[in-house]
Amino acid sequence: MPRYRLIVEYDGRPFSGWQRQAHAPSVQETLERAGAALNGGEAVEVIGAGRTDAGVHALAQVAHLDLGREMRADKLRDAMNAHLRPDPVAVLDAQAVGDDFHARFSATRRSYLYRIVARRADLTLDVGRAWRVPMKLNHEKMQEAAQALVGKHDFSTFRDAQCQADSPVKTLSEIEVTRLGNESEVRCA
Repeated sequence: MPRYRLIVEYDGRPFSGWQRQAHAPSVQETLERAGAALNGGEAVEVIGAGRTDAGVHALAQVAHLDLGREMRADKLRDAMNAHLRPDPVAVLDAQAVGDDFHARFSATRRSYLYRIVARRADLTLDVGRAWRVPMKLNHEKMQEAAQALVGKHDFSTFRDAQCQADSPVKTLSEIEVTRLGNESEVRCA
């Protein structure tokens, strides 16, 4: 079976998160429905590099799927997108890869972006995409303080009781707080 690596973007608001759920829509399930349509109706499993929580968005999440037939990568991307409409999920890129590629276990790095908008007025266009703080922020001090998070740390107190990760110990390679007008961006890897 040919394997394809996908780069996926999605608006997480209508989903229960990445992982397939019995009674709630998920990003994985949505991609699997599109994949099955390309696989002659046969079920496919889409594996993601990681799982996101309900309401979390992705700009470039890596995933993979195996199909029962070969397709040109650009045709796969376009066909997946045609079957994903009108759901807020898009395949940005597809690439044929070897059987040894696994979206989760081949991942070498993950990065996250958090947006904070410092203003009194409520958010309109960025509702669900940014956190509004109704006061001025000192992004230099935030950058300085954030550096305490860089390195290897035990995140047990932030871990869900049903978390399936092997260890609560994670390494944060870098964190950068930048200011763009009244908006601060926090990028972590």
